[in-house]
Amino acid sequence: MAHISIGDLAQRTGTKVETIRYYERIGLLQAPARTAGNYRSYDEAHLGRLSFVRRARDLGFSLDQIRELLSLSDERDRSCEAVDVIARQNLAAIERKIRNLTALRDELTDLLDQCRRGTVADCRILDALAP
Repeated sequence: MAHISIGDLAQRTGTKVETIRYYERIGLLQAPARTAGNYRSYDEAHLGRLSFVRRARDLGFSLDQIRELLSLSDERDRSCEAVDVIARQNLAAIERKIRNLTALRDELTDLLDQCRRGTVADCRILDALAP
């Protein structure tokens, strides 16, 4: 079994060392064995699990959703319906964010279109931000 240091694990997964320690504290990543010098010693299973977590985070899943997905992934014979539900919830949240960002973009574009390039006293953007 290959032993991987926390620095190597961080580099191989693009995860900060502090984040790896955090994932251990909250139970997303199992605590590794320790070397004789009391250093963390990770293995390929840690690498795979952390890669799963990173990819899920990149896709916008919350930590609670990832915890649930990891639990489901351990039950290989179970229907994937529960996984689909979680993925659909995440997709719906992403679509809401896109709608909200689109509305923000449109509003800011409208404000910029109203800009007369005059003085600050006449600035439509500042007027829109004022209470």
